[in-house]
Amino acid sequence: MRFARTGLSASLALAALLTQGLPATAACYADYKAKQEPPLRLAYGVAELPDAGCTDLGTAAAVLAPRLAGAGWTLLSVISLFGPEGLEERRESAADHFLRY
Repeated sequence: MRFARTGLSASLALAALLTQGLPATAACYADYKAKQEPPLRLAYGVAELPDAGCTDLGTAAAVLAPRLAGAGWTLLSVISLFGPEGLEERRESAADHFLRY
């Protein structure tokens, strides 16, 4: 019986060590302003970013600008970075640009 308990303890310890090396991945989002012309159209949107794009506003802009450019939009500014807790309060304002790019 002592062997079984020790084996279980060793398995739990190994599992704990293996999960410590994994990065914590929390969802990261940015809200932004963009324009498209002609004719001039302005948009407010929310986009999900990879972990590498969430270090600061400049990095987020570098990730977002090409995504938006592919659809004919020019990024004007990244307003803020936030987690999933800020999504619902921005959904209505972002409308069609909510998690689109």
